[in-house]
Amino acid sequence: MNAMADEAGGDVLDEAWFAARACAGVRGLKAYDPGHDLVAFRRRFAGSAGGHPLVELGSNENPYGPSDAARAAILDQLQAIHRYPDPLGGDLKRALAARHGVAPERILLGNGSHELLMLLGQVFAGPGLDVVFARHAFAVFALATQAAGARMRIAEPLPRDAAMPLGHDLDALAAAITADTRLLYVANPNNPTGTWFGADALAAFLARVPREVIVVVDEAYAEMADAPDYASALGLLDAHPNVVVTRTFSKAYGLAGLRCGYLIGASGLVAVMERLRESFNVNGLALAACEAALGDEAHLRSACARNAEQRDGLSRALRERGLDVFPSQTNFVLVGFGRDAAPIERALTDRGVILRPMGGYGLPDCLRISVGNPDENRRLLAALDEVLA
Repeated sequence: MNAMADEAGGDVLDEAWFAARACAGVRGLKAYDPGHDLVAFRRRFAGSAGGHPLVELGSNENPYGPSDAARAAILDQLQAIHRYPDPLGGDLKRALAARHGVAPERILLGNGSHELLMLLGQVFAGPGLDVVFARHAFAVFALATQAAGARMRIAEPLPRDAAMPLGHDLDALAAAITADTRLLYVANPNNPTGTWFGADALAAFLARVPREVIVVVDEAYAEMADAPDYASALGLLDAHPNVVVTRTFSKAYGLAGLRCGYLIGASGLVAVMERLRESFNVNGLALAACEAALGDEAHLRSACARNAEQRDGLSRALRERGLDVFPSQTNFVLVGFGRDAAPIERALTDRGVILRPMGGYGLPDCLRISVGNPDENRRLLAALDEVLA
């Protein structure tokens, strides 16, 4: 038996022992990497000279926070936290249905869109089946595929010298589909590259995908996309009942700490997924806050407008420093340094500026930089100037 002794002298079964007994899909998995231990860094820099807080630009959060209406809804809901939340999330579903012009039964709520992306893999993939997605796409696509024991078919992205470098190559994605393909994940806009594809390209692509393949369009950053050619896949759902759209309240709505996302698809698909959805998977504070946030359109527009302004300014400033800044329709920019970015990232961390390393995404020369508020972006650029000097 492969075991270690604990301090009391007894045998403790180690990770390898348990991994050998896990299902095949889990044995080869690595846990999702959220980046840095931010709690530890916050403690480390809490008493730093000048009292400056940590500059957290690694998790694509909204620096302007949630709507005041959402905050008020949270406070009001606190008196009921001894009760279970609505297991159906009925009020939030109805609010989402009104917002998007769909029936409530076409909506599934999740503990963030992460849970929903994993659940799609559990329900519709499995051993002997293929799941298609692009390289340099959201890490959860691969996790969902591996956890289900399915085969990954990875399409290469557009080349770096293309008009949309490292963006999804829709032709390559279509070509990767086989007779065994059951799921295809795409993100629009894409994380971690920030790139997107236009409405016409999306419609042409979906017309090429066999009806038997469920296409998951992850739109976590859709509210922040303002390119003239961008359009959500929501308008194509009726023509393509095999298409599913996932969204989140973590980004534009500024509610990352409450973990709430949703899926919109065919009512039959939602009904099948409900069979496996965990009971009470969205907490009461999240249900109330997200419903209130949907009603505060002015706050959402303001946050997205400020993000776009700061994204453009930050991109210009980074290019002026000779860096390769990829096109973005999100609240982050992918930046290429032309060399291993790990030493740069470590030096910035030592200065209290936290960015997201990209080595795990196969982009070791890049860092992903969340768009902060004006003060955070100034502090980032000042620290970067020190490091690059």
